[in-house]
Amino acid sequence: MNSIYASFIPLKQHRSFSTVISLAGIFLIVYCCLLTFAYADETDMNLKVIIAHRGASGYLPEHTLASKTLAYEMGADYLEQDVVLTRDSIPIVLHDIQLEAVTNVRDVFPDRARKDRKFYAIDFDLDELKQLVVTGRKARAATYRYSDRFPKNSPEFQITTLEEEIQLIQSLNKSTNRDVGLYTEIKSPAWHKTQGYDLTTIVLDTLARYGYRNAADNIFIQCFDPAELKRIRHHLNSKLKLVQLIGKNSWNEADTDYKLMRTPEGLQNIARYANGIGPSIDHILASRFGKVTVTKLLNEAHKRNLVVHPYTLRKDALPNYASSFDELLELLFDQAGVDGVFTDFPDLAVQINKQRNL
Repeated sequence: MNSIYASFIPLKQHRSFSTVISLAGIFLIVYCCLLTFAYADETDMNLKVIIAHRGASGYLPEHTLASKTLAYEMGADYLEQDVVLTRDSIPIVLHDIQLEAVTNVRDVFPDRARKDRKFYAIDFDLDELKQLVVTGRKARAATYRYSDRFPKNSPEFQITTLEEEIQLIQSLNKSTNRDVGLYTEIKSPAWHKTQGYDLTTIVLDTLARYGYRNAADNIFIQCFDPAELKRIRHHLNSKLKLVQLIGKNSWNEADTDYKLMRTPEGLQNIARYANGIGPSIDHILASRFGKVTVTKLLNEAHKRNLVVHPYTLRKDALPNYASSFDELLELLFDQAGVDGVFTDFPDLAVQINKQRNL
């Protein structure tokens, strides 16, 4: 326990770490996790990569330091950071460019919405955002019942900066002698440019200050926008590992055709600038007449030396062809042969991943 606290002492000058240090209850839980959860043996080549989707977001509010710390001690190989900017150009870890789905911004700053009645992170300075409390995602109230477990104004659940999260992960790596990586998403880079900000260069500069510069560094950069990933590779000359996220055209994540991306020609194009793809699990597995089949996407990606990390596995939102979380992982790991998965429940995935190699 002392080693975990000691790793934060030099960082007390950073605003959120003084808050984190004072939360003895959370770290007591984390310490218990150290004793409870078995880590995956990284030397076993059959083990898959477990990526904590927004942290341990099936248990704690997403993208909070508490959620990331819990996911770390559950044995995740990577922790995901979705990154957007504040008005004062500070990269923060937040899934949406808006705030209302996961914070109490309407209560704290009721008059700061735009004409579309949405509250955008980029309209607030970091000092203002630190006044907000992160809550459960309101769009998923049926499954995220944080209001039943934590006070509505719990100060420990705050928006954090990318820098603060890197400090947390690197400090825990030092105190536990592990090497958990970052899995950082550049969120809506084209939209940020319309607001007058270059999100990508700010993120890359922040990562470089903490030693993430080369292909061998333990980090993936992901984005839905292929134009931005090409820019990162060919114009910004980044050597970091890049992952092309594949969504649905209806999401309007970027000016691209995601269906075309999943064809052999599309994957060949991706291989020219990226190291992997992040498709939906529905792009990997298909169910017809009660029979589950593996699509050609994974095999075609592997032919082009692209790693495949599909999203997002939840035990409370299973596809109709899987009766349990265990069965879904077995389908993805053993039948399909994916290289890793994004999950809100990293403890379950780590446990199953290790059991299948016993």
